[in-house]
Amino acid sequence: MSKVINISNAKIYQAKKLVIDNVWLSIEQGEFVYLIGKTGSGKSSLLKTLYAEIPLIEGEGLVADYNLRRLATAEIPFLRRKIGIVFQDFQLLMDRTVIQNLYFVLGATGWTDKALIHKRALSVLQLVGVEQKANDFPHALSGGEQQRVSIARALLNQPQLLLADEPTGNLDSNNANEINELFLKIRKEMGVAIVIVTHNSSLASISDRQLLMKDGNLIA
Repeated sequence: MSKVINISNAKIYQAKKLVIDNVWLSIEQGEFVYLIGKTGSGKSSLLKTLYAEIPLIEGEGLVADYNLRRLATAEIPFLRRKIGIVFQDFQLLMDRTVIQNLYFVLGATGWTDKALIHKRALSVLQLVGVEQKANDFPHALSGGEQQRVSIARALLNQPQLLLADEPTGNLDSNNANEINELFLKIRKEMGVAIVIVTHNSSLASISDRQLLMKDGNLIA
């Protein structure tokens, strides 16, 4: 299997401050990995490095066939089209319906055919189980449903890699478990590699592998 993430001997800095030391991380296509650690341990900084919000200035890093050390600013949007990103706070456009949220992303990433845009948007809503909410506004949805929409949005461009930063942090335990099972379904049906950042280790048992972030170090 091919590696979708391959980071070696990396140090990660924010505002010239070292936040993660000596990172070695290799994740195969289709692998389901949990990254566990307390708040402030460096988990989100590592995720931001993977999608090039934080530049990698020391060490080597390949993500979805892009070299993070040599990544030009103009290439970042193309890297991110190969990565789906899910946040804790959903980040949906509240003045647009669910399906219009997805139309917006597809249009912004180069889709022009309206029929294909509608077909793709509906297909990912069906995958995550909220196609019946397509014409509702986000405020009418529960937290679990809003997170399903944000996951659907992350899948629109058929990414190689899905990154989720505390995706169940704003959900109750029932919805958190359902979202966790949804990630398993997505991995099975799409073959996408999934990396989930969490401080809740109880959710990680269904993954292929767990990594621990502690005091700025990544521990297998």
